Amino acid sequence: MAYKTEQIGKMENGEEVIRYTLTNDHGVSASFINLGGIWQTMFVPDKDGKMDDVVLGYDTVEKWLLGIGHCGELVGRNANRIGNASFVINGKTYELDKNSSGIHNLHSGLNYYRNRIWEASISEDELGTRLSFYLFSPDGDQGFPGNAHVTVSYTLTPDDSLKIDYHMVADADTVANMTNHAYFNLSGHQSGNATDQLVWIDADTFTIADSTSIPTGELVPVKGTPMDFTEMKPIGRDIDADYEPLRFAGGYDHNWALNHPAGELSLAAKAMDEKSGRVMEVYTDLPGVQFYTANSMTPPVTGKDGVQYAPRGGYCFETQYFPDAVNKPQFASPILKAGDEYKTTTIYKFSVI
Repeated sequence: MAYKTEQIGKMENGEEVIRYTLTNDHGVSASFINLGGIWQTMFVPDKDGKMDDVVLGYDTVEKWLLGIGHCGELVGRNANRIGNASFVINGKTYELDKNSSGIHNLHSGLNYYRNRIWEASISEDELGTRLSFYLFSPDGDQGFPGNAHVTVSYTLTPDDSLKIDYHMVADADTVANMTNHAYFNLSGHQSGNATDQLVWIDADTFTIADSTSIPTGELVPVKGTPMDFTEMKPIGRDIDADYEPLRFAGGYDHNWALNHPAGELSLAAKAMDEKSGRVMEVYTDLPGVQFYTANSMTPPVTGKDGVQYAPRGGYCFETQYFPDAVNKPQFASPILKAGDEYKTTTIYKFSVI
């Protein structure tokens, strides 16, 4: 396993933005930057051995700070939405930015983790080179309680997996629900519409939501609906169906309730591109995955290599606790008790058919 570092820009205050590239013995490589701990590139082979970058993203500091689509970001303290931008812990109400539909909170508000330089360190373990990013999030940061110490580690493994380990400890009860917002296109980030790619999700139910994407609290069976991915199918097969949840979201932007036992690291989703032969498997120990088809990636969005991104040009598998879980006692809780450890792992494994 090899790695290299390079300065690729500076923040307005002069802080250096550094890119870290991990490469395994197969030539598979992944790049990350200390700005936001962002996952920038993922070069994997197709069935003929041709390497291509299969994650969408940007290549300048200015574009990352704009953050259109949240490409590759580490999202915290809370991924997804919190209804009415508020929650209660231990009898105290906490108010957050209302940056979704004018009334809700999305991805923890406007002071995003992606706009901060994270401390980086490199280590070796049994799986190879491990790149860790650390952030101190003070009490009141984004509106959340408690001083939180956050570490996210990326490991590129010998079996062409990208393993992400999340860890948080805080000195007060708080919310801990992080994710990575990478968009994938297994034909290559530059290849345009991805709706002919196939997806499978290990979920018999999803968290149906209102017109502003806040779950009602009900788990609805996917069987007989366009939300059924229990057998692999093209993303585009049902994406434009006359089905209220799809109309509300303009495509897929929903949370599936995964079938695996709580806390068990299991295969949760799979994507396949028949043209290139590339396959990606998603493993997580979390209860949900938000499958999102870049519905809001409205042109002109200029990404890496000058590529113009558009809606449905990529898709996310954001592993997480359910949206608005902090306000839904029937959902698994994202509340982290003071002094306890938030530890969770998600793996994106790449292969070919």
